[in-house]
Amino acid sequence: MKIEKICYFLLIIFGILALTGCCYKGCDDEPPAVPRGLRSITGDEEVLLTWYDNTEPDLAGYRIYRSLTPEGTYHAIGETNLDYFLDYGLINGQTYYYAITAFDVNGNESDLSYEIIYDTPRPEGYNERLFDYSKYPVYAGWNFSEYSVVPYNEPGCDFYYGYDNAEAAYYFFVGNPNGLIQDFGYTESLDDITYAPEQGWSSTGKVEAIFGHTYIFWTWDNHFAKFRVTGFGPDYVIFDWAYQVDPGNPELVIKP
Repeated sequence: MKIEKICYFLLIIFGILALTGCCYKGCDDEPPAVPRGLRSITGDEEVLLTWYDNTEPDLAGYRIYRSLTPEGTYHAIGETNLDYFLDYGLINGQTYYYAITAFDVNGNESDLSYEIIYDTPRPEGYNERLFDYSKYPVYAGWNFSEYSVVPYNEPGCDFYYGYDNAEAAYYFFVGNPNGLIQDFGYTESLDDITYAPEQGWSSTGKVEAIFGHTYIFWTWDNHFAKFRVTGFGPDYVIFDWAYQVDPGNPELVIKP
């Protein structure tokens, strides 16, 4: 008789669950929490978005939204179940605004993330080589706006490389006299430098070339750039670089 009562009680419970449309995993219509910690990492024609992972057990993924203005309409551009998303095929110099939502297995979606995140992709390059201007003047200068090696005495040369007899060391020299340069010191990678600083520019228009150091440049036409020394040869230096094509924008990699 006791077993019959237990079975009868279980049948009632399962009947209630069936009538209310609930399932074993739950039927909560509550959407996931709004994702937190959204930030962006600037790339060349791309932006990498990262955020803190949600903790809901029924979380299915995240939906990424993008706009060209902070107050404009945000359009969905992709989904992922990871805590990062790469938006690629972008236009360097164009600013993009981002927000994300979280959604669960039942299709419930959170509100847009609260942070105002925007980013401006910029070009970058690797393993470029400049030669000592006193020996190879045509291959000693660098023009950020053209992304190319130029003669050290060309008007468009931003900086050039060569041996300084007075200092008995190799230096980077400002090409156009209206440009500014500074040695930011040793960094693990080019991406360690996020923004161009307001102060610290060299008063002499030159800085010593040192392995592993990253240098910040402010061009004569109000663009910011950076480059990092990755190697040396007998008469040349090897470096990686990034250049912000958006005038006056000091952003060089990561938005806070």
